Amino acid sequence: MAGPRNTASRRKAYKAGRGAERLAAFWLRLKGYRIVATGYKTPVGEIDLIARRGRILAFVEVKVRPTKRAAADAITPRQQARIARAASWFLKSRPDLAAMTCRFDAMLVVSRCLPIHIAAAWDTGAYSG
Repeated sequence: MAGPRNTASRRKAYKAGRGAERLAAFWLRLKGYRIVATGYKTPVGEIDLIARRGRILAFVEVKVRPTKRAAADAITPRQQARIARAASWFLKSRPDLAAMTCRFDAMLVVSRCLPIHIAAAWDTGAYSG
């Protein structure tokens, strides 16, 4: 019985994550960002949102959790490195954006709260954009 329940809970988590990404994109637009890509997938990782404002290009990881702390803790160093590799992949495919100032942001989505945008949430030595 664990199989069907696991599948159902994964579907529910996927749906919640996509909803959080839509909310995060809306919130970033309100803050003056233009969404460049959503759900950008590469062989080395996925980036939830890529947003631009002025000369800044933000690679945004969206986390939906019951608390702000749980959402922040869910962005592990391993995941940060994977996002950095995907960011490098993205920039190689978009040389027109390679000269921009790049950073890694987090968007924390918690029930009954406005989304929390953390600009420059982490810096990674693995990034070579």
